[in-house]
Amino acid sequence: MAPFWQLLPGMAQLYLHGLLHPMFWLFVALIYFQYRRLEMLKEGIFGVPSRSAWGPTVQALLFGVVGGLFGSVLMLLFGVTLSGSGIIFLLPLALVLMLINPRFLCFAYAGGLLAASSLLLGFPQLQIPQLMGLVAILHMIESSLIFLSGHLGAVPIYTRNRRGQVVGAFNLQKFWPIPVIALLVQPLPLHGAATGLSMLEWWPLLRPYGLEDPVNLLFIPMAVAAALGYSELAITCRPRERTRKSAIQLAAYSVVLLLLSWMASKWPGAIWFPVLFAPLGHELIILAGQKMELEGDPLFIQPERGVMVLDVLPGSPASNLGLATGDIVFSVNGIHVNNRYDLNYLLELSDEGLELEFRRYSDGRYAHKSLRKVSARPLGLILAPGENEPVVAEILTSSPLKRWWQKFRG
Repeated sequence: MAPFWQLLPGMAQLYLHGLLHPMFWLFVALIYFQYRRLEMLKEGIFGVPSRSAWGPTVQALLFGVVGGLFGSVLMLLFGVTLSGSGIIFLLPLALVLMLINPRFLCFAYAGGLLAASSLLLGFPQLQIPQLMGLVAILHMIESSLIFLSGHLGAVPIYTRNRRGQVVGAFNLQKFWPIPVIALLVQPLPLHGAATGLSMLEWWPLLRPYGLEDPVNLLFIPMAVAAALGYSELAITCRPRERTRKSAIQLAAYSVVLLLLSWMASKWPGAIWFPVLFAPLGHELIILAGQKMELEGDPLFIQPERGVMVLDVLPGSPASNLGLATGDIVFSVNGIHVNNRYDLNYLLELSDEGLELEFRRYSDGRYAHKSLRKVSARPLGLILAPGENEPVVAEILTSSPLKRWWQKFRG
């Protein structure tokens, strides 16, 4: 068999085949409709014109390709195989768990349950270190994508935190189509030429049970398509800051789970460590993030003086002035503003030009900016809510089954 470096051209060709696979483009189409729904949500909440969903879809496609390359390297490095991983059960079980709670649509929970069932009941028969390694690497890909692009396209909303306050927030939802090179494993045939992947003695790091001698194994790379998603709220900080924290936490979780999977592949007595950590560690991250955002001090509320910017429409006059999320506008043409009604009145009163005084959130500095007013064009500001603003987006984390049952009962 050829050394690994000689197989790189073939790997590149295989990855290109994954990009052209119909299943991959089916995921792209589904993701387009998800981004279209988010654009319509923003238009319905604030009445701002919706933009084409093609931009975020192409953006997600490019990031997904990069994430897929990163994940493929990890898959090959650790020798994570789909053989015996129970992947045929993974997605159906994740969809069933989603009916209990939307956040359970994650392979961490489905993988943990499948592995526990295999250990306790003997069904299904799984290579548990491979399954847990697959879950870890998928979350590592997700963490990198969240860090790079999780903040892009955040949708501003008004919601209510656990203190009962109406607060401004950002609904962070991202979807990525992922082409990945994975491995299949089978015993080396006794006769005939073998065309597979041969590496150093230490490889694979995650060795399948019962097939511990890699010399007698045939690892066959194959291209598969997948899709990853991310959903969170940013209430106490701006979207970029929220996604950085989430990405770092998820990356740490992935590294720990991968190490536990490696330990389980070396010492079968450690098998319960990754099985329990996969769902419990993931749940701890989710609950800690929700507690931080829903119980922490909200950022996007009416300040004591001035009005706070929740979001700025791209290409608008406010964007050209340099206004950004978290900035506080104190005056328009030298007249102080303390609510959206003051601001709207002064904008209508100004015929020719506008001079705004505001403080930047990024560095705390004050700025004065002027622009010539175009009467037919709105300023392009979405402000943080005041005390009497209505809630326009409730946070739904309850069971879809429960909501459907309540709707059925009347």
